[in-house]
Amino acid sequence: MSHSLNVTVMVDAGTISPDDPEFTAEPQTTTEGHVVAALRELGHRVGVLGVDDCLAEIVGSLTEHPPDIVFNLAEQFRNDRRLDMNVPALLEMMDVRFTGTGPAGLMLCRDKGLCKQLLSLHKIRVPDFLVLEPGQSIRVPKRIQYPVLVKPLYEDASDGIAMASLVKNESELLERARFVHERWDQVAIAEQYIEGRELYVSVLGNDRLTVFPPREIRFGNAGKGGPIIATSRVKWNEQYRQKWNIEYGFAELPEAVFAKVARVCKRVYRLLQLRDYGRIDLRLTPEGRIFILEVNPNPGIAYGEDYAESAEKAGVGYNRLIDRILRLALRRYEPAPIAAHVKTPRTSAAANVAGV
Repeated sequence: MSHSLNVTVMVDAGTISPDDPEFTAEPQTTTEGHVVAALRELGHRVGVLGVDDCLAEIVGSLTEHPPDIVFNLAEQFRNDRRLDMNVPALLEMMDVRFTGTGPAGLMLCRDKGLCKQLLSLHKIRVPDFLVLEPGQSIRVPKRIQYPVLVKPLYEDASDGIAMASLVKNESELLERARFVHERWDQVAIAEQYIEGRELYVSVLGNDRLTVFPPREIRFGNAGKGGPIIATSRVKWNEQYRQKWNIEYGFAELPEAVFAKVARVCKRVYRLLQLRDYGRIDLRLTPEGRIFILEVNPNPGIAYGEDYAESAEKAGVGYNRLIDRILRLALRRYEPAPIAAHVKTPRTSAAANVAGV
């Protein structure tokens, strides 16, 4: 970045430690701390603003201390992830520049059923699925083949996903759906389990998109009773991963397969209106078919996690990655060039080609 900016990093209030409200301690161990540290190392003046349930405090802070740009890391409002879209909506109404996907893209990706419907409409493969509303009678279509994964419709980060989420028949499906309704107080979605490699594909950009080397989760003991899906324990419990020989690493793909994966992920990114950076989770079947599992706007960008690791593999170090996200966001707010509409007399084709 050519000059120092006033950057407000918006975070979930629960991530702020009372002992370190400005994320100044070293070393930092969270996404929020990593991003704040990188921005400071890049020479920016950084403030932290927590998002909880008090709209007036957020508006007041942004009004009294207007930033050049907000680096938006907030994932909820009022402790409800379904309201995450309202954070950038508020910033838009206040005419405050911010990084990452806007309210429309967040809405399309938050509702897993709507997301899959839209992708299906555009001939992009997704698992067969069924949305299960609380309090309604459920009829499972014959097209749904078991095993089926049942999870909350609006959560992310594998919340609500356990080995019990993978069901083998209709009675198990209905039981798990009721559990989701009661435990998570929301709609459930049941989607067909897809056999294959699970890849995490990180994308950066707006007008031009860069697809970083994909990451892959390898279920080492899948045939010995171990997990075959990325449950919450798989994602967040290192000892559990060691027990079942589960590893994250880079996917080794033939050039033609990577090109196909990149092409599909770019389409998904644009269709769902992601901006600046995003991650697409998919399954690649033994036959080479691609099924989109999840689409993640504003994914986790902690140092050492999948997105940052993929960028590093492509030669984009962590501070440079944060700088590029900031640059991409700022560029979106630059005035569009005004095209010159000059009427010229109709002459010969040769004259037109020559620009006369």
